[in-house]
Amino acid sequence: MKELLADVTPLRRSPGFRRLFVGQCLTMVGSQVTQVAVPWQVYSVSHSSVALGMVGLAALLPIVVFGIYGGAIADSMDRRRLILITSSGSAAVSVALVVQAVAHADSLWLLYTCVTVQAAFFAIDLPTRRALLPRLVEPEDLPAANALLLLVFTVGIVGGPLAAGATVSLGGYGAAYAVDVACFVLAITFIAGLPAVLPEGGGRRADLSSVLEGIRYLKSRPVLWMCYVLDLNSTVFAMPTALFPVLAVERFHGGPELAGYLSAALASGAFLGSMFGGWMPKVRRLGRAALLAVLAWGVSLGALGLAGSLWLAMLLLAVAGYADTVSAVERSSILQHETPDELRGRTSGVLTVVGAGGPRLGDVRAGLVAAACGPAVAAVAGGVACVVGALALAKAVPEFTRYRMAEEAAGAGEAAAGTVPADPAARTAPADPAAGTAPATPPSAAAQPGGTKRSEPDGSGQATAARSSATP
Repeated sequence: MKELLADVTPLRRSPGFRRLFVGQCLTMVGSQVTQVAVPWQVYSVSHSSVALGMVGLAALLPIVVFGIYGGAIADSMDRRRLILITSSGSAAVSVALVVQAVAHADSLWLLYTCVTVQAAFFAIDLPTRRALLPRLVEPEDLPAANALLLLVFTVGIVGGPLAAGATVSLGGYGAAYAVDVACFVLAITFIAGLPAVLPEGGGRRADLSSVLEGIRYLKSRPVLWMCYVLDLNSTVFAMPTALFPVLAVERFHGGPELAGYLSAALASGAFLGSMFGGWMPKVRRLGRAALLAVLAWGVSLGALGLAGSLWLAMLLLAVAGYADTVSAVERSSILQHETPDELRGRTSGVLTVVGAGGPRLGDVRAGLVAAACGPAVAAVAGGVACVVGALALAKAVPEFTRYRMAEEAAGAGEAAAGTVPADPAARTAPADPAAGTAPATPPSAAAQPGGTKRSEPDGSGQATAARSSATP
């Protein structure tokens, strides 16, 4: 049983990751309270479902616009400093939310503006954190570290509404936003203790050519772009959330509370995947594991359309949530392991856009099909399309399913585990003491000849270079 629990090895080995993890916990608590409180305040001011829907639009647009460019910024400067800037900016927005709540401004446009600005900071912050992670942990610890961060997210998704409800009930909207401010301040103190971490090569200017360079790199690496396409295949074809209200009423003869049960079942499956994913770091064929997880997601959500009881539907959604967690962990680990450090911000920025846009497109597809043919057909057709699409992609890019984490890289990390300095500042000691920045080459790359990280994408036992020290 112990082996199934979340692997906390990265927390034991890396003080730097501990700081990032605690900071992420605090940020998630505060941001989830705000993300729940703002729609409530908007509805209490407007009593309009249209105004409520505009909150989602105000949050989505800056993520799409700033997601990719935010990744380019992450590849241009010290990533610790950038996280401090984005966190401080988000905290300032939360202060503005406190002030408007206490002053009873009751301005929808002010609330929309705060949501938009905070979402823009988030779109820059998220790819920066993803790009920073591989510099704080060893390569073999990436799946475990990603699972731990995903655990924080799922706990926040489940606990955020409860915390927001209690805070708003006891102290009003101002108190809820004040919780966000306090969490950001504490998170900033933890992040500030990290060493400065510049991208390899010192970074390059964030402009259109930088963004295009990242896109060209992804297009030239089928294993990497498959990570994004698989995610889109899963969410566009099979995302079920838009069907929950219809299923609750038409299939299970309930109301909003049953729709809430369905949402909770999906989230609980994701939580269980993070909490009992201790086996994931031991998987070496990450591509195959990601593909199988996507197939399980599609099959479960297709079967949802045929489920005749609420409990069966909730069980299928929990399986889908678990599978989605496995897919997310394995795909993130492939991206972080195989992308050169100087490009990780940009590839993470693309992932941010895909993660934000895919589910929304999936909601549109599900809604249109459900309106035309009913929710059962929408669920079954979506699941079938997801499975067929995943199998077609696997056939088109066979190197993805044959991809494996390099055994020699994992072995080197395990052998060196006892000698890695406990202080991340020592492990990423500045090459120039006066500059105070981390070296261009992380410890995992230094062990490889010529600074090259190696992998085995073909499963034949013959390692092929995933990248060279030169910028592609």
